[in-house]
Amino acid sequence: MTDYYLAMLQQFQKDKGLLGDIFAQAMPRFNNPVNLKKVITMIDIEEWSGLDVDVKAEAFEGLLEKAASEGKKGAGQYFTPRVLIQTMVRLTQPDPLKQKEMKICDPACGTGGFLVAAYEYLMEKTRGVIPVDEIKRIKESTYYGQDLVPRPRRLALMNLFLHGLKPIIHLGDTIDEPERGERFDIILTNPPFGTKGAGQAPVRDDFTISTSNKQLNFVQHILTVLKPGGRAAVVLPDNCLFEDKAADVFEILMADCNLHTILRLPRGTFIPYANAQANVIFFQKGRPTEKVWIYDCRSNIPGCTKKDRPLTAEMFADFEKCFGKDPNGGSKRTDQGPEGRFRSFTMDDIKQRHYKLDIKWLKDDTLDDPNDLPEPAELIAEAKGELEGVMADLDAIAAMLEMG
Repeated sequence: MTDYYLAMLQQFQKDKGLLGDIFAQAMPRFNNPVNLKKVITMIDIEEWSGLDVDVKAEAFEGLLEKAASEGKKGAGQYFTPRVLIQTMVRLTQPDPLKQKEMKICDPACGTGGFLVAAYEYLMEKTRGVIPVDEIKRIKESTYYGQDLVPRPRRLALMNLFLHGLKPIIHLGDTIDEPERGERFDIILTNPPFGTKGAGQAPVRDDFTISTSNKQLNFVQHILTVLKPGGRAAVVLPDNCLFEDKAADVFEILMADCNLHTILRLPRGTFIPYANAQANVIFFQKGRPTEKVWIYDCRSNIPGCTKKDRPLTAEMFADFEKCFGKDPNGGSKRTDQGPEGRFRSFTMDDIKQRHYKLDIKWLKDDTLDDPNDLPEPAELIAEAKGELEGVMADLDAIAAMLEMG
């Protein structure tokens, strides 16, 4: 049985299509044939051919989520909480039936959560009914991605395959390799956090600002590959809104795009996958920014925890209401003033702040009460984010000094 299992995997690897990509480098993990027999027996109980595609896909996503939450050895670095993904998808409205040839992309796709959620949005909107003449286009020419690491790419391919899709997911370094010339209408992404592997700035002609900050380079990449009129929702850590290079990148972004909305995420949003304070920026390419709306979903709100206070859709309900129904940020909005959570800032305000967008106006009482402080891991993550921003500034100053 174990010999046959190995031979079957090797046969899949020879496939020149999607299955070959999914099973590339796959190796048997069963050292004991008895355990393999147990797994086969358990699987054999179910009538898989009679199950709906969605059931199989849900099962696989459940396994991905479980792996992501199991600490450092899991897939946490490739996983964004589904609740946050769904909010970003609902607000950007990736509907390929509304626009012919729409292409949806996640340039740091991990296990494919954003692409799956974009397809599920379409299925929910159409109640699972797609016109016959549109099925091939939507299932084979709409969903694109890229990841640096082979394993999450294979998981993403399998994830989308189990949803009935044949995606195009490249393996490679999104920000170091030359861009492929592909252009997209919708970009939904959560670029990898941290500074690992960010020792030097990538050399690309389309990157106006030279920086070793990976997330800021992803923003520059998105500026290149987003079509005029296209829209994006991008998760960025706090330091990407205030370090000097960030100001330079956002000055360019706001000249080319309408950066209409920023969401300050609750503390602990990525618990248990990671500890990082972050934001989501929403923008549309093709016209300059006139006003930036910021929603503070962090101040005076208890941080999320794995068990007692997990991230829920209700936490973003008021933000979605304030955002409005226009995916390009054009809905009528109300500035709630200094005591409210939703405020607008003109370009004059932004320029006076030297394009630094870590704008806070609410006094966070939770930080003053020693009995109600955030978890130590959250405070450490916040401090690390600020220190990374300071280090980037110091590196820039040191580089200028070396140049005289």
